[in-house]
Amino acid sequence: MRPLVAKIKPATGFANVLHLVLLVVLPFVLFVLIRIHFVQLAFILIVLSKWRMFAVRFRFWPVNIRANAVDMIVGFSGLALMLQTTSPGLQAIWALLYAVWLIVIKPKSSILMTSVQAAIGFLAGLSALTAAWGGAPLYGLVFVTGIICYLTARHFFDSFEEPYSKLLGYLWGYFGAALMWVLGHWLLFYGAIAQPTVLLLAVGYGLATLYYLDHFDKLTTMLQRQFIFVMGAIVVIVLALSNWGNKIV
Repeated sequence: MRPLVAKIKPATGFANVLHLVLLVVLPFVLFVLIRIHFVQLAFILIVLSKWRMFAVRFRFWPVNIRANAVDMIVGFSGLALMLQTTSPGLQAIWALLYAVWLIVIKPKSSILMTSVQAAIGFLAGLSALTAAWGGAPLYGLVFVTGIICYLTARHFFDSFEEPYSKLLGYLWGYFGAALMWVLGHWLLFYGAIAQPTVLLLAVGYGLATLYYLDHFDKLTTMLQRQFIFVMGAIVVIVLALSNWGNKIV
């Protein structure tokens, strides 16, 4: 049974136009604030953009926060990635990608698009975490990794009306946190992507694809073996070719 979420009626007419304008303006405003070094204001603006989560009775707040968690992860991740570069062009690209998320991807509610949203939130969250706070204390990286894994997993499984979505979310969150705890002592990087991120993406995307195909009765034994082989090969290659020293590779 899917969790109870307070439904907010979509805006129509002038209100709909105003809402779309605000969605378009938000990434541009964030870009400007980053350029003039008003980082705290940009962070507050992202939080304020989610005011509709609280425009319901208090008992709906926790559910609405979880339902909008992936959107917040993407927003904060985009902001963090913009802060990792001084290039106006690259910052503009991140802002443009965030606008695409807000206007094209986030409003969709089909199972496929909800799965895509979870995948994007998973990638953006883990990438921004290690890129912006790779030098943070290990316990902080472990905690945030677990939260990102749990929230994106819940977003994915809830769209399938999975009865064990909460349990599966906890399991995936624990797995992500445990992997970060082990590999975070080295935290090797392949360009801009950290080793734990590569492994979690390989395993997470592979398992999610298997679940998606099985849900629609499209998972054959051959496909299952192929996905498991590819996931295993990626994990073995990454671990075997890693330079296990406390440095960036």
